[in-house]
Amino acid sequence: MAPDETHRSTPEADTDADAVVLTRVSRFYGDVAAVDDLSLTVHRGEFLSLLGPSGCGKTTTLRMIAGFEHPDTGDILVDGRSVLGVPPHKRHVNTVFQAYALFPHMSVAENVAYGLEQRRTPKAEIREKVVEALDMVQMRTYANRRPTQLSGGQQQRVALARALVNRPSVLLLDEPLGALDRQLREEMQVELKLLQSRLGISFVFVTHDQGEALSMSDRIAIMREGRVEQLADADTIYSSPASAYVAGFVGQQNFLEGRVTGVGAVDTDLGRVRTSRATEVATGGLVRVAVRPEFIELTTDEPHGTSENSLRGTVIGLAHQGETRQFLVDVGDRQPLVVRRPTPDAPRLAVGDTVWCRWSAEHVHVFPQEGAHSAPPPTSVPDQQAG
Repeated sequence: MAPDETHRSTPEADTDADAVVLTRVSRFYGDVAAVDDLSLTVHRGEFLSLLGPSGCGKTTTLRMIAGFEHPDTGDILVDGRSVLGVPPHKRHVNTVFQAYALFPHMSVAENVAYGLEQRRTPKAEIREKVVEALDMVQMRTYANRRPTQLSGGQQQRVALARALVNRPSVLLLDEPLGALDRQLREEMQVELKLLQSRLGISFVFVTHDQGEALSMSDRIAIMREGRVEQLADADTIYSSPASAYVAGFVGQQNFLEGRVTGVGAVDTDLGRVRTSRATEVATGGLVRVAVRPEFIELTTDEPHGTSENSLRGTVIGLAHQGETRQFLVDVGDRQPLVVRRPTPDAPRLAVGDTVWCRWSAEHVHVFPQEGAHSAPPPTSVPDQQAG
């Protein structure tokens, strides 16, 4: 059934409402749910990132907010008003894509002015807004150049100016930094966050790059198979992941598989691992134990009388990474432990050295094994820590 005329008209903005609200939104391609019963709120003036691998539904979600895709079920509000049936150019949102889509035959100023001209904005107002938008992105002195005369970073700034010239309520960014080299990408991350903070406009930023999301976002929605796996600020996402999927996707983790044998105790093939964090998995349940590389210390001295977790291993690889030094340690598992230490504090080790890997119980996360069923614990449980 076609949306009614109220939905076809341009919605009036409610400045007290959240910027964007998605309620039980789904989008299907045949029998495949690209977005599956998704509910999400973007607060006014926040920088929210949709983070996930290819195919997780993040770009489809963005395109539905923009109006380029239409949900099969659910509702989408922008500024407190439903935008179902409202065409993209009548929504209070603008979009910046990885492909900047600048008109090569137009100058920078003409590119920025294009949308205003299509709305038949008075010429004096267009000139004023174009200058203001180019000043926002430090491109005023390039106003008369053609896009082909600009670097990739400069073209990105022009695309931003064009999207911001009419001050939308929400700016949607679909992996806009993906085509830039690493140094320029990092510079643009800083500029984007400063620009968003200064303007107070809500940004919804789609990326598969965890570094981009962690460095810029007020909150991050980790997406998986069309759903939000976790929605929280960057610190919470990193330090308190809600699932093994989130833990493994954001940052790096060492995983061990085991079985819960008591409060704060998991038995693995390498021995017992202790955690001070609460787990909802009952005794006997199969779990994955996770610890980040930066929380593991290396020593050549065997620990005695310590409550820390420890594993004996052999250094099988090392790499200098500037601020950090990374070690690969064979502890007898299928995968070596990855250990990362600040370069000034890193031990001087060589391949073949015997070491002890130590980490505190407070840095251990325990997650249910997906698809696993609980079973009685083994009849004989070694009462020692890992190692």
